[in-house]
Amino acid sequence: MKLIIAIVRKERLNAVLEALFNAEVRGLTISAAEGHGGELKRVRTYRGMSVEMELQEKVRLEIGVSESFVEKTVSALMTAARTGEVGDGKIFVLPVHKIYRIRTAEEDETAVTPVDGVAAEAR
Repeated sequence: MKLIIAIVRKERLNAVLEALFNAEVRGLTISAAEGHGGELKRVRTYRGMSVEMELQEKVRLEIGVSESFVEKTVSALMTAARTGEVGDGKIFVLPVHKIYRIRTAEEDETAVTPVDGVAAEAR
């Protein structure tokens, strides 16, 4: 079990989501983020003061996957998020000791398996 955290450009989000869908990666969480790497500095006005900011708007994706989905998830992210310019982002692959699905109490691989079939059976 792995947790994949990707920090990507905001404008690449739609391409990333489409690539993940095509790779059959279904469960993810998206949140707004700010950060910097090698991007250029910019000046912002904050409470009447000019402040030199190095932070860029980004998107953070968190995706819990089983081992068999790690490579295809990373590949989809790399292909869809890449522009070739500084600031394309980062991908982190972290070990996960345990995953639970709250609704059903399923654990680990069954907890990250898409629920399409289960939802249909429950109707």
